[in-house]
Amino acid sequence: MTLAQSHADTGRMVAILEKAKWAPSGDNDQPWRFELIDPMRVRVHCCDTSDHCVYDLEGWPSQVAIGAMLETMAIAATGHGLAAEVRLREGCSDKEPVFDVTFTEQPGLAPDPLIPAIEVRSVQRRPMSRRALTAAEKQALEQAVGVGYLVQWLEGGARMDAARLMYDNARLRLLMPEAYTVHKRIIKWGKVTSEWGVPDQALGVDNMTLHLMKWAMVSWDRLKRMNTLMGTWAPRLQMDLVPGLACAAHFVIRAKVQPASVADYVAAGRAMQRFWLTLTNLGLVMQPEMTPLIFSSYVRNGRMDFTATGKLKEMAVGLAGQLDRVLGKQDGFPVFMGRLGQGKSAVARSTRPDLAQLMHGAAKPGAGNRPP
Repeated sequence: MTLAQSHADTGRMVAILEKAKWAPSGDNDQPWRFELIDPMRVRVHCCDTSDHCVYDLEGWPSQVAIGAMLETMAIAATGHGLAAEVRLREGCSDKEPVFDVTFTEQPGLAPDPLIPAIEVRSVQRRPMSRRALTAAEKQALEQAVGVGYLVQWLEGGARMDAARLMYDNARLRLLMPEAYTVHKRIIKWGKVTSEWGVPDQALGVDNMTLHLMKWAMVSWDRLKRMNTLMGTWAPRLQMDLVPGLACAAHFVIRAKVQPASVADYVAAGRAMQRFWLTLTNLGLVMQPEMTPLIFSSYVRNGRMDFTATGKLKEMAVGLAGQLDRVLGKQDGFPVFMGRLGQGKSAVARSTRPDLAQLMHGAAKPGAGNRPP
């Protein structure tokens, strides 16, 4: 290999990583760091957020996000005529999995049609069109997840049930001191975009509610007093109930076989990302709705240490039963949930930092170590 060819190959790797960094992650935490091993190999050092995020105590939500990132990398590679082979390194921990990605030349390989959607894809927390999905849209989305997964649609009356489920789950989220610490860390006030966390303008509430939230979230004691005096209905109405009704449908991606390992949840994340990029190409937008699945998993697995508040534990048990009623008896195991519909991509959104900040050796993903 000539020096010029080596530089060209390295340039391709950098271009692929520039795309891969746009994969979604919980609260825009981006729990991965890239390491260029040679011009055709990348090592990805990952880390879940279980030590500082009440929404990730079991680690699998981060593993789903890691899968989305690896799928984005594989999709981006096709634009350079490369196929990506991903392997989980033996001996690494579930909390800090490491993946080796090897790229090989594939003459005649066509660029994946999902590439243009990678940087456009975003979370839309505001109301969407209620236009029903067409049969062709549903078919494309059901095919996008692959043979190992099913898509359950919640439409019509089930859409109301799903919206109420999100409204009720939001009360648990807003009354929980353990969730407050997450929200305080990730919300970036006075921002339309943010490279880490979520800008306040993307939360989906009006300015009056936003100012009230900012004032109350200075401390947990202040927020607790406000919740006692005023309740939590205003942010829940704007962020959960109204958007839950203003959409084409809610959906659940179900794995045909219940995930039991990091590799299983990573595979689910890869399917989810193809679903999300496909709907983006179709001119649709989406908002994840993972809280019911996450807290239901805690209840199912006896992980009741997610909060120190007894009443909130009881509330979580009730909400797990509500989720079961909304989803009903279906084949497969729920791994991802959201709402979608026709609409514009969000202007206020999470962005990404320079690639240099996501390279191995930069600040490690984790509480207290996040770049500002």
